[in-house]
Amino acid sequence: MTAAITVSRLSHGYGSTPVLADISFTVPRKSFFIIIGPNGSGKTTTMKLISGTEKRQYGQLEVLDRPMDRYTRKELARKVAYVPQLVLEDLPFTVMEVILMGRSPHLGLLGLDRKKDRDLARQAMVFTGVSHLARRRLDSISGGERQRVFIARAICQEPGLILLDEPTAALDLANQVRIMDLMEQLREEKGVTVVMVSHDINLAAMYGDHLLLLKEGRIVSEGSPENVLTYDTLETAYGCTLLVDESPLGAFPRVTLVPGRFKTGP
Repeated sequence: MTAAITVSRLSHGYGSTPVLADISFTVPRKSFFIIIGPNGSGKTTTMKLISGTEKRQYGQLEVLDRPMDRYTRKELARKVAYVPQLVLEDLPFTVMEVILMGRSPHLGLLGLDRKKDRDLARQAMVFTGVSHLARRRLDSISGGERQRVFIARAICQEPGLILLDEPTAALDLANQVRIMDLMEQLREEKGVTVVMVSHDINLAAMYGDHLLLLKEGRIVSEGSPENVLTYDTLETAYGCTLLVDESPLGAFPRVTLVPGRFKTGP
């Protein structure tokens, strides 16, 4: 399978603080690729570099068969949609208006939306289940609804690649599963490559077909959930006691944190 993203010897830092150190990996096309790791491991920085919101310092980065340096900002926005970790709550726009913003890379010189743009926005709202919110202001809806609105805006861009930085972090259990199901459906029905940062190892195990585990800006492990989510690998990355067994839902790992009160031995 051809690559959607190829990262070669990528390094990056802020001032004198290194964040990524010579990492290389490939994201297969049409995959659900999930980046995991402890706080400060470089997950969000990796996502910002792939999305083009931050310019890399060292290394090579190719997105959808083209070096990142050869994209204009508008060309990249036609191919890559990015949903950041923090989405603004106080935008003075309706849900429909926010989703239509996803069409901006495709608009002509006058910047006027067309019937096609509105049709695509409505389709994206149906896909994400927010059609009933079309006329509501963004600041009047819940966090889970707001997250789906921003995903609808990303879908409205018609990208080949969608990037999401911890989209389920502040959501309840039902909305977490709803977002993950949406991403899986997007990948299967529209052939979009999904790259996500997540702190939830069990969601990553259930949905990801390829995982990248980072620690302190370096790759600890990469591959299928069953190859990455092992006791030894996770203990190395997170520095805590974990139980890893097979999930009752299928042939993928289940990870359970072992609190101090349940530890035995000296």
